[in-house]
Amino acid sequence: MSRSVRFHEFGGPEVLRIENVVVPDPGPSEVRLRIKAFGLNRSEVLTRSGKSVTKPALPARLGLEAAGVIEALGSNADGFAIGDRVAVIPGELGRGYYGELALAPTRTLVKMAATQSWQDAAATWMAFGTAWTGLIDIAHLSAEQTILITAASSSTGLAAIQIARKVGATAVALTRTSAKAAALLESGAAHVIATEEQDVVAEVARLTGGKGANAVFDAVGGPTFEKLTEAAAIGGMLIVYGRLSPEATQLPIAQILWKDLTVRGFGLPTTIARDDKLAALKQFMGEGLASGALRPIIARTFPFDEIVAAHRYIETGSQFGKVVVTV
Repeated sequence: MSRSVRFHEFGGPEVLRIENVVVPDPGPSEVRLRIKAFGLNRSEVLTRSGKSVTKPALPARLGLEAAGVIEALGSNADGFAIGDRVAVIPGELGRGYYGELALAPTRTLVKMAATQSWQDAAATWMAFGTAWTGLIDIAHLSAEQTILITAASSSTGLAAIQIARKVGATAVALTRTSAKAAALLESGAAHVIATEEQDVVAEVARLTGGKGANAVFDAVGGPTFEKLTEAAAIGGMLIVYGRLSPEATQLPIAQILWKDLTVRGFGLPTTIARDDKLAALKQFMGEGLASGALRPIIARTFPFDEIVAAHRYIETGSQFGKVVVTV
C-alpha cells in the first residue's frame, strides 16, 4: 500500500484526502516511481473544484508532474535502471502523481542531473513545456521580436520570460500591479507593465516604436483580451493557454481582421503525444538547464501532509513561481 491524495467530491481544498492505495507493477513501457516531489498546477485546482472542461470519475487523483527514483521497471523500459533519478514530463492525464508511488510512462521520463534538486526537477516540465510549446513550437519566437506575457509571475510566465531571453527576444511582463515589478525585472523581463496602473496599449506602443508586439502569450483571457489584440502588431499571433479570468472572453473580430492576427490555443498533452515534439522539447530544455539559461523559480515548498494548505496557497494567486510539495 502507498499513500496517495484522492478526492471523493468536488469542492475546495478540504476535499483532498491522503489515503492508502494499491500501486500495481508497471506495464511494459512504464516504471514505478518512488516520488520525492511534485509540482502543483492551476489545472489541478480546476479539476478538484469541478470546474475543468471534463470531470474525472470519483474518487479521483491529481498530479501531472513529479520527480523521483525508479524502483521497478516494465519489460520494455529500455534506457532506464532501478535507482535512476528522473523527472516526469506532463503528458498523460489521470496518472495521479500526488503520492508516494505512481506509475509513469517511460517516454515522458527525463534523467535528472546529479546537481538538480528534487524540487527543481518537479517544478520544471509543466511550466517550461507549456512555454516552449507556445513560444518556440507555435510562435517560432526569435531575436528582435517582442512578446507580451500575461500572468508573468506564474511559473509558466517566468519560464516564458527565460525562454524569450534565451532566443534573444524582448519579454514584456504583464502583471496586475507594480508590486512584483522589481522581481520580474530581476527574473529577466526586459520591461514590466502593471495592467491596473498603466495603459497596456499605450505602453506597448511606446516600447515598440508604435509597431506593437509580435506575439502574446496569454493565460488569462477575459475582458483584457481585447486590449491584447490592440497591443499586437499587424500579423501578430496571440497564443492562449489558460483561462484564469472568471469572466467570458470576447473575440474582437474587427481587430483580428484588420490587423491580420492569428489566435491560437493549445494543450500541452497534445504536444507531448507527438514523439518529434517531445524530442525537440527535451533537447531544448536539456541545453537550457545545462547552461543555466533556464531554471525553475520556486515560490514555496510544502510537505506532503500539508497538501490542503498547499492548495489553499496556490488559490490565493500571490505566489511568485512554482508551488512544490515534497514527499
